[in-house]
Amino acid sequence: MTDKKSSLSDVRERIDSIDQQIQQLISERAGWAQEVARVKGEGLSAIDYYRPEREAHVLRMVVDRNNGPLTDVEMVRLFREIMSSCLAQEDPLKVGFLGPEGTFSEQAVRKHFGHAAYGLPLGSIEEVFQEVAAGHADFGVVPVENSGQGMIQVTLDMFLTSKATICGEVELRVHQCLHSLNGKLEGIKRVYAHAQSLQQCKTWLRINLPGVECVAVSSNAEAARLARHADDVAAIAGETAGRVYGLKTVANGIEDRADNTTRFLVIGRSLFPASGNDRTSLLITVNDKPGALYHVLKPFAEHGISLNRIESRPAHSGKWQYAFFIDVSGHINDGPLQAAMKEMGDAAAQVRVLGSYPVALP
Repeated sequence: MTDKKSSLSDVRERIDSIDQQIQQLISERAGWAQEVARVKGEGLSAIDYYRPEREAHVLRMVVDRNNGPLTDVEMVRLFREIMSSCLAQEDPLKVGFLGPEGTFSEQAVRKHFGHAAYGLPLGSIEEVFQEVAAGHADFGVVPVENSGQGMIQVTLDMFLTSKATICGEVELRVHQCLHSLNGKLEGIKRVYAHAQSLQQCKTWLRINLPGVECVAVSSNAEAARLARHADDVAAIAGETAGRVYGLKTVANGIEDRADNTTRFLVIGRSLFPASGNDRTSLLITVNDKPGALYHVLKPFAEHGISLNRIESRPAHSGKWQYAFFIDVSGHINDGPLQAAMKEMGDAAAQVRVLGSYPVALP
């Protein structure tokens, strides 16, 4: 028994020693982050120090070095928080998102920027774009695509009029829960949720709550806020929203698809250099003539550039005219992509680079 206690004591002493070394190294890193600020000069804000391409490179190295026992996800989260705290020493980044508190958009903000960033909850996706454009938010995080329900059309449409640029992307595994005041399935007459969440859970709702009224609201956190006012009302939201608004969980994991994932875009006001593993988003309108779209896409194939996604939306330039949102592999400054853009010629009426940004870590 004594040997076991002695052995446990030795292990704990070793852990304490490692903790001390870790703390010293984190403090040293924070000091060097201050040195970066000194070299760049006084009077700058956090946005002037933030470099998404550099952070993406650091986190990829974290993944490459990781040999366990902690998972890549856990290691990335730890280093993200260290970088977030170091960056926020002088002035934290202000990041707008679809609020209120507790939304999946807020979770995406924390996953990408860490908890040292200042989250700015806003009333709509349109408002996120507006606050970034006005400079009231340094960046914004907006949903753009769900693995089961496809593109978020309001986000695409905002790029038709907004000058915002895409600076990054976040993939968030979305687990939907049903919450209510009493935590019981019986007696529920109405379910509040964002329209996308209602679609993501429609099979579960049909089987478990047939005939119940489903009401779409601005966000899942808003649904949770509404659900706390009546016993016969429930909300579809994440665990965080349920906790924030004092609800009990009726059921977990009610999404119809096991791989339910939402992709978010980080929007800002600047283009950033290449990180080494990037994606470029383009907004292209084509001239109304036979083969126009073919001639726009052909140069990408000829230069070995992968098209990740193409979506069409009605353009604001005229009736029955369409804009194409195209995601391609690579950075806009890469030679092959530059050559492909030049070879589009007159086939494209207008080409706008929405952003070149690091691909989300898997």
